Amino acid sequence: MGGRKLTEVLLRGAARRRVGVVGALFALAVLVQAAVVFAGGSSHTNGPSAVSGSAPLAMAGSSGRVYVGHSYKNDVSPALREIPALPLKSMPEREAAANPRIGRHRNASDPVVQRTFAPASMPAPTLNFDGIPFPGVGCNCAPPDTNGEVGATQYVQIVNEGFQVFNKSTGGSVYGPAGITTLWSGFGGVCQNTGDGDPVVLYDQLANRWVITQFAGVSVPTDECIAVSTTSDATGSWFRYGFHLGSNFFDYPHLGVWPDAYYMSMNVFNSSGTAYLGPQPFAFNRAAMLAGSAATFVTTGITGGSSEETYLPADLDGSTLPPAGAPDSFVEWPNGGAYRIYHFHVDFATPSNSTFTLFATPAAAGFTQLCPATRACVPEPNGSSLDAIADRMMFRAAYRNFGDHEALVTNYTVGSGGVAGIRWLELRGVTAGPVTVYQQSTYQPDTTWRWMGSAAMDASGDLALGFSASSATTVPQLRYAGRLAGDPLNQLAQGEATLFPGAGSQTATSNRWGDYSDMTVDPVDDCTFWYTNEYYPAGSSSFNWRTRIGSFKFPTCGSPPPPPPPPPPPPPPPPPPPPPPGPVSQITGTGATCSQFSAGTATTLATLTYTVRNGRIQSVNPTAFHYWVRVNAAAGSNTVVVSQAITTGNFSTLFGQGSGSTVNTPSCAVVSGATITAAQGNGTFTVQWNASSAGTYFIGLRLGTSAVNHKRVPNPPTVHYAFSTNGVTGSTSGIDLSQ
Repeated sequence: MGGRKLTEVLLRGAARRRVGVVGALFALAVLVQAAVVFAGGSSHTNGPSAVSGSAPLAMAGSSGRVYVGHSYKNDVSPALREIPALPLKSMPEREAAANPRIGRHRNASDPVVQRTFAPASMPAPTLNFDGIPFPGVGCNCAPPDTNGEVGATQYVQIVNEGFQVFNKSTGGSVYGPAGITTLWSGFGGVCQNTGDGDPVVLYDQLANRWVITQFAGVSVPTDECIAVSTTSDATGSWFRYGFHLGSNFFDYPHLGVWPDAYYMSMNVFNSSGTAYLGPQPFAFNRAAMLAGSAATFVTTGITGGSSEETYLPADLDGSTLPPAGAPDSFVEWPNGGAYRIYHFHVDFATPSNSTFTLFATPAAAGFTQLCPATRACVPEPNGSSLDAIADRMMFRAAYRNFGDHEALVTNYTVGSGGVAGIRWLELRGVTAGPVTVYQQSTYQPDTTWRWMGSAAMDASGDLALGFSASSATTVPQLRYAGRLAGDPLNQLAQGEATLFPGAGSQTATSNRWGDYSDMTVDPVDDCTFWYTNEYYPAGSSSFNWRTRIGSFKFPTCGSPPPPPPPPPPPPPPPPPPPPPPGPVSQITGTGATCSQFSAGTATTLATLTYTVRNGRIQSVNPTAFHYWVRVNAAAGSNTVVVSQAITTGNFSTLFGQGSGSTVNTPSCAVVSGATITAAQGNGTFTVQWNASSAGTYFIGLRLGTSAVNHKRVPNPPTVHYAFSTNGVTGSTSGIDLSQ
């Protein structure tokens, strides 16, 4: 994200400084008159400010609080080809600050490493040409945050803070490079004057439109600026939008195209950038933005808090739509040993019906987090090192519907064999379930460090993975590897090829590299892959990056058969009755009261920690906890069953019922005569009581942890317990038993 000159930053009390940047770096930055660049965004001086609109409006939704925001301005631009590119400005070079580390991973052995090269069978590039070079259209910043997308006739590349349109048949430039803010010429406000970077370009192949975004703000990035082309020609006119997201520090936006919305994930910090608050999902009204109408966005707010890892929204590839009414799937970095899949159901007509819920948690193979103490760990021949960003999913989460199955492919960087490797994966069944990890593997065939990956799949199910590669003897390169649909699972069996070898190494710039690269698939033939990333041209230098764009195609790729017509959409369900305050279910410590749970003020207990002696669990802290659930009961006799299960598959002992379990009236008085009976093995607990009147009742099931004492330590060491109540929607809650 953009910053001011460092002297101004210091005078403002480091208002835009990111977590984890050491003081020595700031002192050095003062000497070189560099400015801090956050999360790969750009940096420049302030322009005139504009009113950013009001904060999103909160309302009670069916699964919690829902926020609705409106575009504070929207218009249509002149044809881009008729807008003069904003002139380059003389600006100092700008250093970059590290993205804050937000992962809290516990390392485990990696059972899915590919340690050898397959025969070199990757297709050679069809086109291979240079993209936008430093200074990134006057940004003078690092890293460039390189990404790009291929459309009907053009390829659009975007970096901090510029973009360029190329002819996809020849690689020749059609427009630019130009500053991204050129697209907002005449729009005014922060979108025109203080666009700060972290840009993304997408091609909405369902509508044959382009989507360009970057964040903006006067002092911190509080706004998202989104432009949607009016045709498939990126040099034509654009519908332009400014959205005010709130007063927090909204960072690292990543977007995906889905039939009902443009979905976005953000990493959210407090307004000073000193505390990570958690990830947040957004859905922008695609139909309105394609029409150029005033548009809204819906968000469920920060999810999970600062203990939750970041996630990416699914981005649609191919011509086959997802199942009718399917939600967009968000996939989370598997810190806790599982890929947490969330479903975002958005309802723009009745926003309170919108939900963001946990759908599945398929297990992730164990891995070692790369360089958890420092990001500056990827070696170069000049002795410098580069940022690996190994605590999050890498752009994109590419979704494709093959008719008989769905596939979502993505990747992240891990430590393997003492170097960086890329864990790539294919999930299936992400919208309707059951969600399975169809394949996953860590690509680490030799001692070269590989990171900054991006993966996608063509119409035949062939997979390609692009990435950066470097070592103490190899300057950073652009490479790609892949597999055909019929190759053995978990193997990049077509080998590896070099898209561009690079010729130099990077120094300084706070060791920043990339933030993300981008692999996309041509929407016309649905077979040709396009990849873009950065490199250095010669010697050893700083602020001298270049970008490269290349395309290739597996010769066996063919068009899939036409999909069957989609069934008519079901009628919308009636709106649910407004729920009482507080959550449906929650796990808390034993000190939480029924009144706190019912009011939504109780603190969630997410983890039980254990100590180990002689390979066995010695003790657990805390020794007991409560599973709370809200149920709607009829007058008279009522029975519900609470289920307990281990979802990680690495342990078998369940918790037992302790003293102090209660059933409580709507006013939280204890119901006399209620009974809670545990089944053998504690897999279920049957709760029975007599309700004097119909209404909402609160069950507080107290569970003790003594049953796991002296059991062998599980492998992996973290066990996830899930609790749910039959017939109660949204009653699933979970807790980890972790060393």
